[in-house]
Amino acid sequence: MHLENPYSDRYDLKRLAIHHPQLQEHIVLNPSGEETIDFSNSAAVYELNKAMLLADFKVDKYELPMGYLIPPVPGRLEYLLHIREFLSEQFNIDKNTKLRGLDIGSGANGIYCILGLQHFNWTMVGAECDANSVEIAKANMQHTKSLKNKIEIRHQENKSFLFKNIIKTDEQFDFTVCNPPFHTSKEDAFRGSQRKINNLGREFDKKEIALNFEGQANELWCNGGEALFIKRLIKESTAFKNQVKVFSTLVSKTDSLASIDKQLKKAKANSYVLPMDLGNKKSRIVLWWFDSGL
Repeated sequence: MHLENPYSDRYDLKRLAIHHPQLQEHIVLNPSGEETIDFSNSAAVYELNKAMLLADFKVDKYELPMGYLIPPVPGRLEYLLHIREFLSEQFNIDKNTKLRGLDIGSGANGIYCILGLQHFNWTMVGAECDANSVEIAKANMQHTKSLKNKIEIRHQENKSFLFKNIIKTDEQFDFTVCNPPFHTSKEDAFRGSQRKINNLGREFDKKEIALNFEGQANELWCNGGEALFIKRLIKESTAFKNQVKVFSTLVSKTDSLASIDKQLKKAKANSYVLPMDLGNKKSRIVLWWFDSGL
């Protein structure tokens, strides 16, 4: 993990539970006698990440209805730390510069916007196509004084577009981030969750997993999966190359990289693939920018 990520060591669950007592009921002992949680239990994961937001990011209140994507705070913070470092090294931008970022697909959790403002003091805008998610995210922002009226969540009413109708005329951003839909279908997402739970050594509960999909279609899957979504992202980014310094996205599947690279070359973009390891999970960030851009 990034050296500046405060969650690179074991989570201090006792400290987090002080700020969010509901976490306490999910703390268990692993075979070595160390305190942990059941990471295959969505309720436990939700309470852990909520505790992080309350304890470490000055969030006063945070609620997500069942079925919406739970934000993994350490991984999302890791992404933003790498973005800041890349901008510093590639464009010689001082790390203390107040950046302006755009999250494509901010979801109901609005996590990148919250972390961008609370941890880095950046100006953040979120874009989301699901109207219910927009309202949930906005409600969470209004519940915290330091977030209220400082983060804008914009509704993308036309699902055919990603940047269009979101980036306003003459508006400038230092970077964009994106956690694209990973799976190609609901069935693919279901199988992925089954594999994850089996790998954690927990018995697969079909009813529980089905419940977790409520309201998550735009967050978890889309036609063509992440590869096609990112190709759309790259193709549309060419129209905004003079308004965004660096575009970026997470890429979960190694197999997606070939088609993404082909699209980047077609767009005549400069690009860089940055590995990102979080525990046993290996991922990467793809960044691209244009010579004629900012």
